[in-house]
Amino acid sequence: MSRILLAAALLATSALPAFAESVNVAVAANFTAVAEELAGLFEAETGHEVELSFGATGGLYTQITQAAPFSVFLAADTARPQLAISEGHGVDGTFFVYAEGRLALYGPGRDLSDGEAALKAAFSQIAIADPQAAPYGKAAVETLTGLGLYAAIEPKVVWGENISQTLQFVETGNAELGFVAASQVLGKTDQWLVPGELHTPIAQGAVLLKHGETNPAALAFLDFLKSDTAVAVIEAAGYSVP
Repeated sequence: MSRILLAAALLATSALPAFAESVNVAVAANFTAVAEELAGLFEAETGHEVELSFGATGGLYTQITQAAPFSVFLAADTARPQLAISEGHGVDGTFFVYAEGRLALYGPGRDLSDGEAALKAAFSQIAIADPQAAPYGKAAVETLTGLGLYAAIEPKVVWGENISQTLQFVETGNAELGFVAASQVLGKTDQWLVPGELHTPIAQGAVLLKHGETNPAALAFLDFLKSDTAVAVIEAAGYSVP
């Protein structure tokens, strides 16, 4: 019996790496909940550990240029991961789009079935992420500009450092409306899914950073993001995967 138990134990651990490593991943704030779920699945499957750091894409990139110890960068745009490669912070040939997001106008308890009408109606404040740092904020400004409403609405804007803070402004009542990631308000009825033609597509890029070039956990994590398991989680959260 002891031999059987030993064999079973060896079989159960044979799929795990002999030496587990840790990977530090910089993640765009809109992807917080999904990244946390993916990290748990990845750890269970590989035995590696994942450390997640969340923030606005622009702010995270600034940290990367200042030698922050990130091994993987999951941005909310494609420009900064590609910039990381061209500026020597990312590994050439490792860039790919891991998700495509959608922008939503959110207002708890409000009828937003006609989003354009809601934006023209009376309200005091609207939350938008900093467009210089957060691609969802940039998409929100493009949307308002395309609708011809930005000049009138700009004085009412409460600027969030990232998309998570923007959502917090709305949920705490500091703003009646807010442009957030559709994935953050998945299943809620008091939202308007912004038509994609009103803003630049929100393609979100991943890249292996130089700090993680020889880290097996970093390489394994990027491979995992392309797996059927990860894609199913990402799509269930309201994103599409190219």
